[in-house]
Amino acid sequence: MSLLIAGSIATDHLMSFGGKFADSLVVDQLDKLSVSFLVDDLEVRRGGCAANICFGLGNLGLRPVLVGAVGEDFVDYRAWLERHNVDCGSVHVSSSKHTARFVCTTDSTMAQFASFYPGAMSEAREIELEPIVRRVGGVDYVLIGPDDPDGMRRHTDECRQRGYRFVSDPSQQVAFGDGELIRALVDGAHLLFSNAYEAALIEQKTGWSHEEVLDRVDTWVITQGADGVRVESAGAAPVVVPAVPGVRAVEPTGVGDAFRAGYLAALTWGLSTERACQLGCVLAAYVVERVGTQEYSFDASAFVARTRTAYGDVAADDVAAYLQPAR
Repeated sequence: MSLLIAGSIATDHLMSFGGKFADSLVVDQLDKLSVSFLVDDLEVRRGGCAANICFGLGNLGLRPVLVGAVGEDFVDYRAWLERHNVDCGSVHVSSSKHTARFVCTTDSTMAQFASFYPGAMSEAREIELEPIVRRVGGVDYVLIGPDDPDGMRRHTDECRQRGYRFVSDPSQQVAFGDGELIRALVDGAHLLFSNAYEAALIEQKTGWSHEEVLDRVDTWVITQGADGVRVESAGAAPVVVPAVPGVRAVEPTGVGDAFRAGYLAALTWGLSTERACQLGCVLAAYVVERVGTQEYSFDASAFVARTRTAYGDVAADDVAAYLQPAR
């Protein structure tokens, strides 16, 4: 059985600004906004939400199936992912468009200005899931992450029609999508991932109350940055897990993707919700301490040791029973 991870595949262009964006913004002049920032450095990194999640899962010893659309410039990136245990056999290659690009500037407070060029991602709507599921011999979950909106809708509808359990992770598309799209992506999900701000947007755009969202999904996982994560299900007490202590944040891009990889790995292994949150938080700590979403590495013993320090012996022993070194 497999995890299908559908969503964006992109190159990240990450810049750092030593000051604060807020110092250059005049609140009553935002309709005339025209500012530029002299950045300190530029890092060009591999990224995209689906690719980031797959990279994390591969490093945890799983073999996720990447589902997305790229350009012919994907050759080196494909080799990198395949070296890290990612199945790229069902990635759609556009004949006319470049792989998507994410351009982001982060200031000293971790505030960000970002732009995203979709490029080949617009062809994700051409991908059908059933042939992929048949090729890999079945599927445990299909995660549907931020992608071409029509592609996200198609994948979600197909999961409902074919009975595939799906994980709704609209992420950045929550800000751009209307209520009808968000409702279509969320309703019936086995898991819904969002951060706290996106959770409020989901409620606002769908017109559903917090309780009504919970009635439409099995589990809602809400990440809260340095405050950890909260997991809710209708009729059950919430599970609240703190973030890993003592982390020195360098760059937040991709942290949520790493959390999702850790959470899904634990879910695949049959571990508890609490363990899934802890595993996700530990993997996220590796990302936030570096520039770039796929620049981290670890061996199994180091990962288990970090889990032990953050969450105790029982948690570490549970993770150690399943964790395999990256290949």
